[in-house]
Amino acid sequence: MATCAVCGKHVDMPYRCNRCGQNYCSEHRLPENHSCAGLNDWDDPDGVFDSGFDDSVRNRGRSGGGLSDRASGLFGTGGPLSYVRGNVSYLFLAIMFVVFVLEFLVLATLGRDAFRDVFVLTSAHPEYVWTWVTSVFSHSPKTFFHIIGNGIVLYFFGPVVERRIGSRRFAALFLATGMIAGLSQITFGLLIGDPVSGVLGASGAIMAILGILTVLNPNLKVYLYFILPVPIWVLTLGYAGLSVFGALSTTNALSNVAHVAHLSGLVLGLAYGQHVKGKVRGPSDELQLGGGMRRGGGRGPF
Repeated sequence: MATCAVCGKHVDMPYRCNRCGQNYCSEHRLPENHSCAGLNDWDDPDGVFDSGFDDSVRNRGRSGGGLSDRASGLFGTGGPLSYVRGNVSYLFLAIMFVVFVLEFLVLATLGRDAFRDVFVLTSAHPEYVWTWVTSVFSHSPKTFFHIIGNGIVLYFFGPVVERRIGSRRFAALFLATGMIAGLSQITFGLLIGDPVSGVLGASGAIMAILGILTVLNPNLKVYLYFILPVPIWVLTLGYAGLSVFGALSTTNALSNVAHVAHLSGLVLGLAYGQHVKGKVRGPSDELQLGGGMRRGGGRGPF
């Protein structure tokens, strides 16, 4: 009997990976399902372990030449968009900075009203459904600290989550938590009598990422200001406390900080982390951050 190196399940007939030499259960026996180190250095021109945008092979061969096959050709190894797979965190980071530049162009050419209608999710016009998405990638043009702060967390911690849950799930998670956080913020604004509240920024999605990592490994060390090492649960608890205080305080509830969006994203992240806990490998206590882009990146080691 052996123990699966991913989920810890005891199996009578384990599968031994020829690339990394570890033992795995049937669920995690494929290299891309156990973050095999061998995938890092192996060029897979035929896409043997590829189903397209995601890391899974479960749906391979079922599409009958439809949209899934075309997506596989685009995002699969050797495809024109192969770098996106496994690097969605960096793609979203790039989109954030492109949108940041576009914000200044819109402000300079079309004015503040157009800027608000394009980039800000507001309680006055929640029916502008495009702002549900654009607001996630938009940041305050008044300061660089907003986008830099979110960008740093996305750059360092986004890939850690992505390479454990897969690119497709990470993309869906980031967008869903960002949109729900924004909608929660403007709904809260209406409830407290602020009919013109608005929100923009990826903070809700960023807090979801921190929430997932907190569940997967609460003792993961985060270097605050790149100097002071603190467990991620302390950082998450601190953010949660500030968000609760800011949302409940009459002096801070209408401030420029979207406390409810932060709190909503964090709760969603904690819930999703609990959902995948035990199904994916958690990060080690001493995590090497900023692993860099990977060609057709699967869930490789960090």
